Amino acid sequence: MNLIRTVLSAVLIAGGMVVALADRAAAQGFGGFGSVVGGISIDADGIVRNLDPQAITSLAEERRAALGTAGEAVGEGSLRKVSLAKVIAALEESRDNGGVLPAEVLFLGGLQRVTHVFVDPEGRDIILAGPAERITVDATGTVVGATSRRPLLQLEDFVVALRAIDAARAGGMQCSIDPTPEGIKRLRAMLSRQQTIGNPQATFQAMQEAVGQQAVTVSGVPGDSRFARVLVAADYRMKRIGMGLEESGVAGLSSYLALIPSGGRAATLPRFWLEAEYEPLSRDPDELAWRIDGRRMKCLTESDVATRDGIRRGAAAKDQVAERWCSAMTDHYDDLATVEPVFAELVNCVDLAVVAALIHGRQLADRADLNLDVLLDAQRLPLPKYEVPTSVPTVASGLKKGNTWFLSASGGVQFQPWQFATADRQVAELAGERLAAVSTRPAAGCHWD
Repeated sequence: MNLIRTVLSAVLIAGGMVVALADRAAAQGFGGFGSVVGGISIDADGIVRNLDPQAITSLAEERRAALGTAGEAVGEGSLRKVSLAKVIAALEESRDNGGVLPAEVLFLGGLQRVTHVFVDPEGRDIILAGPAERITVDATGTVVGATSRRPLLQLEDFVVALRAIDAARAGGMQCSIDPTPEGIKRLRAMLSRQQTIGNPQATFQAMQEAVGQQAVTVSGVPGDSRFARVLVAADYRMKRIGMGLEESGVAGLSSYLALIPSGGRAATLPRFWLEAEYEPLSRDPDELAWRIDGRRMKCLTESDVATRDGIRRGAAAKDQVAERWCSAMTDHYDDLATVEPVFAELVNCVDLAVVAALIHGRQLADRADLNLDVLLDAQRLPLPKYEVPTSVPTVASGLKKGNTWFLSASGGVQFQPWQFATADRQVAELAGERLAAVSTRPAAGCHWD
């Protein structure tokens, strides 16, 4: 009898807490806003854990103090325009003075997302535009808009996207948290010896020890970047919600385990991951004005099979319960992003990667005669470097349905920004929107409405 299938289940997911913080970003001009994302910490050994609630409170206080009143000067705007030329000039000035970057530069004028990209050859500029808000810090330490409380775009993530976008052509940008083949072998061996359930908690402890640390894999962006931390944190939170280790806080989005009917069957190793989806980009006839439409995140699933050699991905039959949970996750993603800011931060990173692919793929900097070397050169603009996430401690948990316990593991986040930046449609009225944006540019400041 295959005990993995019919006896026990484990949520192979991260747990635990850590209090210590190391914010090295402040020394490099980025104000110390990037080291902790999504309520997780990553220690010197690369182990991902939940951040202690007291540490989160301290983090929020420290970031509010660092921001001070600088965010007050950045008001709301329905179509805020941010000049990349002025951002680059501010970076050059900050580098020469050894100072911290102003908030309007760090957070791209308070942009919530980029809806438009305008090329200005006369002004030798590329303009990013979208809705914007006053800059503040919420209770989790996340930099958000004062009204919507949604995370704002960050220059740090945009620079990472610009530098990584060419190499991302092949495999996109992604992360994954998975049990190792060795851990699965140890789990199979343990379960083959476990003929009765006995004490479930003792069995879960044995399963945790058998599986050991799960591997975190990041590709397409540097593992020591804030961008990578957003990917990992979103994946981590999705799994904990899916397996019932954390409440989603959203009506209509329960855990995957809660959906399994009593006496029912489900896949023992479903895998959940998040992907992005966009409508084709809109552009004017001269390809100087671009609009980014119809973005959404969706949850997908497949079922794996545990073998003697590890896991065969997608080899099991479809799990209708997992598909139901993924549909609920997709339908309620925007609501969840309001409760858990890291899911909105993930969307921000995807948006910035699409903008980077658009600028690079359509050679917009050349058309604007804008030199992006400051943004692209790691020597001229060194970014903060953080501990690289490498592993997640296993936490076993389960939900008994009749005589069956269900097993679950692995997942990820993946998207290919080039897929979205290469499809377009012509919309003539965008030319007028570009001219309006360019004509209202002020003499000073990097942003305007």
